[in-house]
Amino acid sequence: MTANYENHPPLGKKKLIMVMGGLMVGLLVAAFDYSIMGTTMPQIINSLQGMEYYAWPFTAYMLTSTISLILFGKLSDIYGRKHVLILGIIIFIVTSVLCGFSTSMLQLIIFRGLQGIGGGILLSLPFTVIGEIFSPRERAKYMGILGSVFGVADVLGPILGGVITDTWGWRWVFFVNVPIGIMAVTIILYSLPNFKLPDVKKVIDYGGIVTFTLALSALILALTLAGEGGYSWNLIAGLILLSGVSFTLFVWAEKKAVEPILPLHLFKNSIFNVSSVESFLAAALMFSGVIYVPLFAQEVLGMSATHSGLIMIPMLFSLTLASIITGQIIAWTGKYKKLVIAEFIITGIGVVLLATMNADTPYYLLILYSTVLGIGSGMAYNLFNVAVQNAFPLREIGIVTASMRFFRNIGTIVFVPLFGYIMNFTLARATVLTTNSQALVLSIQNIFLVAIVLTLAGLAMAFFLEEIPLGGDEFVNPDGGEETNTPDMKGNY
Repeated sequence: MTANYENHPPLGKKKLIMVMGGLMVGLLVAAFDYSIMGTTMPQIINSLQGMEYYAWPFTAYMLTSTISLILFGKLSDIYGRKHVLILGIIIFIVTSVLCGFSTSMLQLIIFRGLQGIGGGILLSLPFTVIGEIFSPRERAKYMGILGSVFGVADVLGPILGGVITDTWGWRWVFFVNVPIGIMAVTIILYSLPNFKLPDVKKVIDYGGIVTFTLALSALILALTLAGEGGYSWNLIAGLILLSGVSFTLFVWAEKKAVEPILPLHLFKNSIFNVSSVESFLAAALMFSGVIYVPLFAQEVLGMSATHSGLIMIPMLFSLTLASIITGQIIAWTGKYKKLVIAEFIITGIGVVLLATMNADTPYYLLILYSTVLGIGSGMAYNLFNVAVQNAFPLREIGIVTASMRFFRNIGTIVFVPLFGYIMNFTLARATVLTTNSQALVLSIQNIFLVAIVLTLAGLAMAFFLEEIPLGGDEFVNPDGGEETNTPDMKGNY
C-alpha cells in the first residue's frame, strides 16, 4: 500500500529530546492547573468572597477548554500544529496573569473561561504532534511518556498549590505559569519544525463553531446546575432544549461545510466510534476513584485531609507507570486491542473491590483497591489516541486526537454531577434509617456499583474495537515510495 502523504524528514536525537521537553513542559502547565486549583480555591474565596460561586471558576474553565479541544484540533489540521500550540501557550500565559490580578469572583470566572481556551489547546496538541513526528508504533511509547505528566501533576499539584499559596499567596498559583510557559514557547519555537501541511483548504467553519459552542455550552451549564441543585428545573430543561436545537443545527452546518470542525464522516469509522465511547467511560471510572476514595478516607475512616491525600499517591503513581508501560508494550507488539480488554478487566476488578468498602475497611486495603483502579485508568490514557491516529490520515490527525480528549472531558462533565446526584439521593433516604456514617458508606458503595455497570459496558465495547496493526519504521520516508498501513482520506487501505 502506497503512502498518501509525504512524511516529514526525521528529526535528530537532540532535536527530538528538545521537542519532547517542550511538549512536556507545555502539557505540565495545563495539567498542574487542574490539580493546583482545588487546593487554592478556599484561599481565593476568602480573598475575593463569593462562596456561592465556588464551582464556577472550574465550570468556566471546563466549558471553554472542552470547546477549544475540537475547534483548535481542527484548526491545527488547517494551519499547522506549531502555530496553534504556541498560540495556546501564549493564551494560557496572558490569561494566567489576568487571573492573578482578579479583584472579584466575576473577573476570575471570566478570566478562567478565557484561560480554558489555552488549556484545551495544551491538553490535546502535544499528543497530535507526537502522532505527526513518530511512526504509528513509536507513537504509543512517546505518548505513554507524555501521559505520565498527568500523574506527576496529580501527585505534586495539590502539594505545590498548598506551598505556593501559603508562601506567596494564591495569586502566584497563576503567576508561576508565566516563566514555565515562556520556557515552553522558547523550546518549541526553536526545536519543533513547521511541517508541511497536507492539502487542506484554509476555510473556517463559522457556522459549525457557533452552533457547536452553543450546543456544548447549554449542555454543560444544564448538567452543572442540575448537579448543584437549587435551580429551577424549567431553566435546566430550557438549556437542554437549547442544546438539542443547537446540536441539530450543528449537524446541518457540518454537512454543508467545506472544512467542518468535526467532520461527520469520522463517525462512519468504527474505530473512532468505539474509542470515543471507551474514552467517555474511562474518564468516568477514573474520577469515581479520584473523588470518592479521599471522601471515604476522610468521612468514614476519619483520616485527615493530608493523610487522605497521601493515600491517593500510590493510585496516581500506578496510573503514571501503567501509562508508560502500556506505551512500551504497544511499541513492542504493534497491537492494542488486547490491552483495551485488559484495561477494562483491571479497572473492573478495582471498582468491584472499592464497592465492598465499609467502615471496617483498613486503610491499606483502600490503598490496594485504588491502586488497582489506577493501573486500569493509566492504561486507558493513550490507548485510544493510538488507535484513532492509526485509523486516519495525517490531514485529520489533529481533530481525531482532540476528539478523544473531548470525549474524556464529556465523560467527566456528565458523570461527576451524576455521581453527586446518586450520593445525595442515597443519603437523603438512608439517613432516615441509619447513621450518617453508614448512609455515606452506602452512598459511596452505590456509586461504585454504577461504576461496575460502566466497566461491563466498556468491556463489552472493547470486543468490537477493530485492530489495525501499527506500522513501525516503514512509516514513510521523505523520498516517498515506502509501504505503510495508513488509510487514505476516506479510511480505505
